[in-house]
Amino acid sequence: MNEQALQAAVEEFYRRYPSGFDHPDLVAIGKKHKMDKMIALARESFAEENFSRPDDVAERMIKVVTSSSMVSVFEKPKFRDCVRSMGEPEKVRLVSALREQLHGDERTGFEELVETLAEYKLAKWTLVTVVPAYLRPDYDVFVKPTTVKHVIAHFELPELVYNARPNYDFYNRYRGEINRMKSRVSADLQRENAVFCGFLMMSMDGS
Repeated sequence: MNEQALQAAVEEFYRRYPSGFDHPDLVAIGKKHKMDKMIALARESFAEENFSRPDDVAERMIKVVTSSSMVSVFEKPKFRDCVRSMGEPEKVRLVSALREQLHGDERTGFEELVETLAEYKLAKWTLVTVVPAYLRPDYDVFVKPTTVKHVIAHFELPELVYNARPNYDFYNRYRGEINRMKSRVSADLQRENAVFCGFLMMSMDGS
């Protein structure tokens, strides 16, 4: 990681927004993203005990995806229609993969979720990472391809090689880098990882 680039990003951010995340423009952006509401929805929806009801969890997956400001408007209806068209065995497999990702062997669940969605041509980074990004917002990361590619290039992370098909090894290493970068900035910038990545993108836009 290029430490100088990170510190330059911090300086650029405060040059543009002297009051940090309390700046009116950023407060307005925050309201649009409704992070607190989405985090509460995810925690209510995906507690481990809820997974005994696969149909309910599948609908909650749809609700999180379609309500998220981070997911493309093109992906939302495709995901909704895909899940609702699934037969019972496929839906159970989808929900089981999510449960494993969130509450069991993360790698196994992640890879099974990718395989399941790939059968419907929906193995997208955004769809695979959006639920954990809300459920564990201070640890997990939302992988948006444009953001990830900019972060890798700008902050010089050559060991990370982005691929359009989601894979766990990349996710785990990228998450580690984001959390490491977050630990190197002041406490007021150590927000949820989705917000922190937004800070990185805003800072890079000024470079």
